[in-house]
Amino acid sequence: MTILLAYKPNALGDAALERAVEEARRHEDRLVVLNVARGDSAIEDNRLTDPQAESLEQRLSDSGIEFEIERMVEPGDVAEDIVDAAERLEAHLIVIGLRHRSAVGKLILGSDAQRILMHATCPVLAVKPPA
Repeated sequence: MTILLAYKPNALGDAALERAVEEARRHEDRLVVLNVARGDSAIEDNRLTDPQAESLEQRLSDSGIEFEIERMVEPGDVAEDIVDAAERLEAHLIVIGLRHRSAVGKLILGSDAQRILMHATCPVLAVKPPA
């Protein structure tokens, strides 16, 4: 079976990665790490750079789990891309990092996490980084 991790190269992504690796070990599942960036800029915060990808690959290799890293850079809706990838991969779990946002921030900017939770056809595990 497959677990899909929606990964961003930051503290949220690292917290979600740790939990996704735990889940993959526990259930002997394959982990697909998906990095989605909109492609607005070559230096986009969400975009996984080549050196970051190499480091991530080493961490996952050291974990001993079966894994794959997918990088998607294209304009579009990040939440929709993640939900679509989960369906394509027949994932039984999506793991996402979750950050605190004010109600006004969610209202004005929307929330990818909220839309993933609402539209995913499988369970979603939302992970907050340690305080």
